[in-house]
Amino acid sequence: MKQIVFQTLLVMQTLSALAQAQVLPKVVVFDLKKEIAPEATRITQRAINEAERIQADLIIIHMNTYGGYVTDADSIRTRILNTKIPTYVFIDNNAASAGSLISIACNKIYMTKGASIGATTVVNEEGKKAPDKYQSYMRKQMRSTAESHGKDTVIKDGDTTYIYYRNPDIAEGMVDERVVVEGLDDAEKVITLTTVEAIKWGYCEGLVSSVDEILQLNGLENAEIIHIHPTAVDKLVAFFANPALRSILILIMIGGIYFELQSPGIGFPLAASIIAAIAYFAPLYIDGLAQNWEILLFILGVILIALEIFVIPGFGVAGIGGILLVFASLILSMVRNVDFNFDNVSDTDWDNAMASVLFAMIGLGALFYFFGSYFIQSKLFQRLVLNDVIAAKVPIQQEKQSESVSIGDLGTTHTALRPMGKIILNGTTFEAKTNGEMISQGKNVRVIGIENQYIVVSQQ
Repeated sequence: MKQIVFQTLLVMQTLSALAQAQVLPKVVVFDLKKEIAPEATRITQRAINEAERIQADLIIIHMNTYGGYVTDADSIRTRILNTKIPTYVFIDNNAASAGSLISIACNKIYMTKGASIGATTVVNEEGKKAPDKYQSYMRKQMRSTAESHGKDTVIKDGDTTYIYYRNPDIAEGMVDERVVVEGLDDAEKVITLTTVEAIKWGYCEGLVSSVDEILQLNGLENAEIIHIHPTAVDKLVAFFANPALRSILILIMIGGIYFELQSPGIGFPLAASIIAAIAYFAPLYIDGLAQNWEILLFILGVILIALEIFVIPGFGVAGIGGILLVFASLILSMVRNVDFNFDNVSDTDWDNAMASVLFAMIGLGALFYFFGSYFIQSKLFQRLVLNDVIAAKVPIQQEKQSESVSIGDLGTTHTALRPMGKIILNGTTFEAKTNGEMISQGKNVRVIGIENQYIVVSQQ
């Protein structure tokens, strides 16, 4: 009896160990439910990397998108085609434009009732059809992606034919209305497939209502599900990627540099400029847009401008070169180029980049024109720059000497005024400032007032 009990316990222990040793299949799931943009590329890369790390059995993309950037769609497509892990897509309503390219790259496509896939014509920001060179590129991308899934062998009446699992003509017709697929469309519009049509023409494996249903159809209902969500960094990068915010950051960058050069040693404008530069370049660098050399161009441009102002008299090659480098770096960092190869940069990308910089410059010009001198003299600015410390630097003897200075007196600048410096009146050196303008050394000036023991002048 004891022997039977012992054997029973041994069998149960063995079965328990086997059950524990059994490894559940792993499925990685992530969403593409927004515009296909750098954020979508990042989450796709992270999801596939995680799936390969844990040796997952399947990757499922839960998709609902109207499209996005061709460059990001191509990056996602390439990553999907290059992974050895089967990748399925669940189209929950829409897989338009860039979304259809990504979907066709997947091993299997599932769609909900009333969903659609197609309409992949490349358009610009205004919704108008882009030039044919972009259409040609997308046509070939769609066709080659459909062809990548291979052919099926069909033997009929002794004849062997090979039929693509996914008809590449349909994929190409999603871009070009001139491509005609007999029995499916005419030559008047690009192809968009409903769920029923997609199933009929081999572009959908089945009608489902959820990811769980896909798992059940593929015998993975007991799989361990690993959801990949956007991180805090992804959300922060997406926030700073807003074109309007980029214009504001450019304004703060350039404005901070300007006010710091006007009043050297203050610190606050420079700190604001540095923070804005980090907020501007960091998301672009993470997205793979801004390269190291483009950031270095910006730094070099700022250095040249500073040298022109503080070291080199007048305003010449260094200053102009510095301004050009700053503007070039701001624009180039927003377009995806590799070693000055701009083949994949669309006119829309150029327009967006230049518009962001242009709007920032317009806003900066308006700010300087209407508020430049008033801001420097404002109580807020004086508190920020610790005006009491600045005032303490004024020689005590100037308070007495300034009593002999009258409005309208003429003199020359002993040092450059940016806006503070020194002037010579009647052979005597005085501390002076302007109302925001910069005056080079050796220029004629006129006294227009006395404020806080400073003689206020303007260029004559």
